[in-house]
Amino acid sequence: MRKLVYYVAATLDGFIAAPDGSYDFLPLDPDVRDYLVATWPQTLPTFTHERFGIDRPTGRFDAVVMGRGTYDPGLAIGVTSPYAHLTQYVFSRSLPPADYPDVRVVDADPVEFVRELKRGDGGDIWLAGGGQLAGQLLPEVDELVVKLNPFLLGRGVPIVDREFDPRRFRLVETRPFDSGVVVLRYLAA
Repeated sequence: MRKLVYYVAATLDGFIAAPDGSYDFLPLDPDVRDYLVATWPQTLPTFTHERFGIDRPTGRFDAVVMGRGTYDPGLAIGVTSPYAHLTQYVFSRSLPPADYPDVRVVDADPVEFVRELKRGDGGDIWLAGGGQLAGQLLPEVDELVVKLNPFLLGRGVPIVDREFDPRRFRLVETRPFDSGVVVLRYLAA
């Protein structure tokens, strides 16, 4: 069965973006960039591959699911297919699918949709964000990978946005970097 992996950058206080949804304050330091290129190349946008020397990204994912808020920053710079190397699903009730043929716009229950994806054939599924979608899909998350950045925001988009419902994860890997970033990998308990 395919796994749903929530791979996301976050701050020390648990935010994945500023209150307005922006995340450009989170730098991609060279030590972390090199690690991502070597270990998680499929999580880098397709348009960055040439710049980072990625010929053909390989890895565990063949699909990505994201919310409208995660998809919008690419649209703002004219990128309609941010992860063209993966099958892309964007959950939105307002995007007309015919206007976005490079992605599959989904106006359905995210939990049921992802459960069906997990039962299908293929590689693992990357949950790219955002906080509301991650909150809905949290019971389906098999693995959580957090690129923890040494910043405090005070307010912003939380890593999961949902009602109080504790979920336990088991730490299986820690990778610290000189830049202060720590990549933490957890499995659902």
